[in-house]
Amino acid sequence: MESRTPRAVLHYTHNLNPRLAVAVARHLKAPVEYRRSRPRDPAQAAVFEPLNPNLLCPILVEGTRSTWETDAVACRLSQMVESSFWPWGDGRDGLVDLVKWLSWSAHHFNRAAGDLYFFRVSRPSWSNEVADPAVLADLERELRTHAKVLDDALQGRHWLVGDRMSYADFRVACALPFEKAALPLQGFDNIHRWHSQLMALDAWREPFAGLE
Repeated sequence: MESRTPRAVLHYTHNLNPRLAVAVARHLKAPVEYRRSRPRDPAQAAVFEPLNPNLLCPILVEGTRSTWETDAVACRLSQMVESSFWPWGDGRDGLVDLVKWLSWSAHHFNRAAGDLYFFRVSRPSWSNEVADPAVLADLERELRTHAKVLDDALQGRHWLVGDRMSYADFRVACALPFEKAALPLQGFDNIHRWHSQLMALDAWREPFAGLE
């Protein structure tokens, strides 16, 4: 638990998106209590359905209010600590660029990276089903296409939005820490340089340190 007095509960699992939410909370030193939860456990579903009808983490609970979906949770955490980690200003170095990268991440880069994570990290934890090699090859080709866009955007830049780290960097990079996902990013030097900056942050490298 962080140093501030908790005024909210962040329910999480160790999956990709909850990991991102915990990393954001710990980076911002948000006043939350971290609680590892299992919303899809049949014994817990009745408790969690009012908090998130999708029965997924992360869920941020503040009194009678719950916030679900990772990007919304990150936005609310930034509000709670009045941080520009979620850029509020409009224009080139603000909210417009943030939304651009969140949309691009969801529809392009992390659509492919997230599927590779699912087939190589998530599903093997609960199933012996082997992924179709042709499907994996298609996903790898798709990811490398989008990785070139990201690598080019990072040329001569430290971060994606303006001149400082923001939630855009965390969101776009969310699958990169999972080595077992074997993302085919060889040769994209700007991406590796950029992510090495994130890996220097304790909150990004080990978001679950000291937690369950």
